[in-house]
Amino acid sequence: MRRAPWWVLLSSGGAPLLLVSGWTIAQLLQGPAYDPVGDTISVLASHGNRSYWLMTGMLIVLGACYMVTAHGLREATLVGRLALAGGGVSAMMLTLVPAPVRGGALGHGTVAAVGFVLLAVWPALAAGRPGRMAPWGLRFNVSVMASALMCAGALWFAIELQTGQAPGIAERVVTFVQAVWPLVVAVSCRLWPGVSVATGL
Repeated sequence: MRRAPWWVLLSSGGAPLLLVSGWTIAQLLQGPAYDPVGDTISVLASHGNRSYWLMTGMLIVLGACYMVTAHGLREATLVGRLALAGGGVSAMMLTLVPAPVRGGALGHGTVAAVGFVLLAVWPALAAGRPGRMAPWGLRFNVSVMASALMCAGALWFAIELQTGQAPGIAERVVTFVQAVWPLVVAVSCRLWPGVSVATGL
């Protein structure tokens, strides 16, 4: 039986912790000029901001956490693991196309959108066929529901971004859920006594 190794708990658990602590410290560095309700997390990683280097480092390590977790989730299907790893690569790529302090940026928006999509669909892709025995976090119905909620959250963020109401809140909710879900899957894989989805045994 192939199980997720113990270190996948460290990588998957590190992602949400790193994300929240990163944006919290960066917000403190920016001071009252930064509005966490109306401003996105990307603003914290903009060139010239006090939090630029902190957020740049956070995105690189966050992406690495996703990639390491994808490598270790042996119970998940290969396509799902590739999607999760792709989300990690997208996080890293954001450091190459940071958002401007003011105004839009096509390159940054495109990379961010790809990352949002990959991290939203990976649970459904990782589950495999309906009816197959799997850990709780990789069961088909659970995984599809998780992906549906993440896609709805991403749509909420897109709407808030266009209307300018509260994109900061929407983005934080969506990115946190996307960062926590790999940990949920990893824990369920470690606790599951059955056989692997990926091997089909």
